[in-house]
Amino acid sequence: MRSGLGIDRVAVVVPAHNEDQHLDRALSALRTAADALQRERPGIQLSITVVLDSCTDRSADIAAGYVASDPRFAAVHVRLGSTGASRAAGVLAAAGLWKGLWAGHVWLANTDADSAVPENWLVRQVELADAGADAVLGSVEPDPAGTDPAILRRWMERHPFREDHPHIYGANFGVRASAYLAAGGFPRMRVHEDRILVENLRKQAYRVLATDTIRVLTSGRTHARAPQGFGAYLRALALELPALDRDSGDL
Repeated sequence: MRSGLGIDRVAVVVPAHNEDQHLDRALSALRTAADALQRERPGIQLSITVVLDSCTDRSADIAAGYVASDPRFAAVHVRLGSTGASRAAGVLAAAGLWKGLWAGHVWLANTDADSAVPENWLVRQVELADAGADAVLGSVEPDPAGTDPAILRRWMERHPFREDHPHIYGANFGVRASAYLAAGGFPRMRVHEDRILVENLRKQAYRVLATDTIRVLTSGRTHARAPQGFGAYLRALALELPALDRDSGDL
């Protein structure tokens, strides 16, 4: 199924819950990616919405700095306690910015507040969307600077970087707005909201493409923010390691 052709508008959504240790890097990387897209495709309108969910740290102040200095940024405050609900709220907030456009020409790019996207992140997604993709599943790499080396080795063994990979990461996921709406959007769940949306897209025969050309660097923390989330998965990998390997790093 094809839901649209050329992209005229890009809306980036970033949920955040107490991410003041990572948020500045995340938003700086998004600004660089936005600049790259608008240099290459100056006709595309772009917005970046930070969804601050029940934040009690400096996350709101960091986001406010970007909102004040760059009109492409916006921040919304919610108390949802759910990554899925926060992502959905961000899409809803951004929807007013592309009112009047057919949703098939709008691209929703999703990442996380503890992640840093590459400069080509938006350029490549738009290229793939213009070529017919309705959703793009990017790859991620735990940040070596904050990941125990033994965990990183185990993770790399199980997640080789390649095109057409089988993985789904909310930190690196783009979808055409018309397909997103038809598939029911992000479910209001704490985890796996991305997987469920992709399953629904595939059930409706939308074109879902997986690529390693837009690899995102993400936090390698093992203290999980959500049950069964990425941090919990890394923690499970740590527990599989021999005791000698576990003792070699700060787990």
